[in-house]
This record gives sequence, C-alpha cells and structure tokens, in this order.
Amino acid sequence: MSDGTAVRLEPHEIALLGDGPRAAVTVAVMDLYLRGLVEADRPGTIRAGIADAVSAERAPSPLAQAVHACLREPTGLRTLVKDPDVRLALALLRIPLAEAGLLRYPLLGPTRGARRHVRDLRLLHPLPTSRRGLTDHDRLLAVALHGEAALRLLVPRFALRAGLIRRVEVGGKSLLKHARGPYGGGSAGHTYCGGGGGGCGGGGA
Repeated sequence: MSDGTAVRLEPHEIALLGDGPRAAVTVAVMDLYLRGLVEADRPGTIRAGIADAVSAERAPSPLAQAVHACLREPTGLRTLVKDPDVRLALALLRIPLAEAGLLRYPLLGPTRGARRHVRDLRLLHPLPTSRRGLTDHDRLLAVALHGEAALRLLVPRFALRAGLIRRVEVGGKSLLKHARGPYGGGSAGHTYCGGGGGGCGGGGA
C-alpha cells in the first residue's frame, strides 16, 4: 500500500488530495448544509443554522466540526480556510494521508499515486445528470470530485449565495466563473497552508 490507493477515503479527504484546502472546506460546508447546520447569510457568507449537531446518526467530520465552530458570525469561505482552528483540522487531516503514502513529505503535496487515484474516482463517479435519488454521501462525493459543476447541479442557490461558486462581471451581467479545475481555478493540490492566520470574521469568499 505504498501509494495509499487501497485506503478508503472520505469526500473531504478526496477534495483535499484533488484540489487542496479550499476544496476540502467546501465539502465540509456542504456536509454541514445537508445536515441543516449552516445557511447562507448575506452575499458570500455562511452562518450557523439552528439544527442540533448531536442529533445526526453520524457525527460530522472533525474538519466540518471545526468549520461549524468557526461560524460565530456570518463568514466567507476564504476566511474559513484561513481560520487557525480550521487550518489545524486540515493539518491533522493530512497526517493519516501522509502515513498512507498519499501526501509527500515535507511539503505534503499529493503523491503521483494519490493524483491517479483521484482521477480514477472521477472516471468511476462522473458528474450526476440529476440531483434525484442521490444520498448525502453521493452529493458530497460529487462535490469532492467535480467541484463547482456539482455545486451548480446540486445546490445552486445555496452555493451562489454562500460564495461557494465564484462570479465574474461581463458586460454588466454577473456570470458564473468557468476556469481550469473543479473549483474555478488551477488545481490547488499543491497549495497547502500552515501556521496561524486570521481568525473567523465576516470576510467574504
């Protein structure tokens, strides 16, 4: 298991390997949303919902729990990714992935085997053609593998209001941004943040 491909990965772990911290936090936000634990607030921000986190049959991942704890006020995705507690959760998430041979030391970029595994998963689980009949795990996996395309299909209104889908202004009209990579930019698989950062606040995504 030198390349780690026999490891069963959770959607947020797949997102981290495929497109980096922002993608992993996006999946965590999606997980919380499906549980009723977060809602879109003012444009580009997310706030905690009113559902009881302990009522779920399966607890959210430690990363999702860190994101939820950060939402003391409406917060944008960019601020969430930079929050020290969220960054700590991401760092702890990387440890077993590195031990499984999916991340390289010392920079913790994805290994060749990890990148191949994510590509294989994208082929095995193509973007759904409809949101009907999907389990929550199916939805999270789709977002982990296909990023903004899956968000536009599965939760377009929430994703747009929460700032999970980026906008551009063209000719005075607001359009969704289409660019390289599932999350609207070049692959973030080699962009790993470490250390402290700005705390939670109302920053936009």
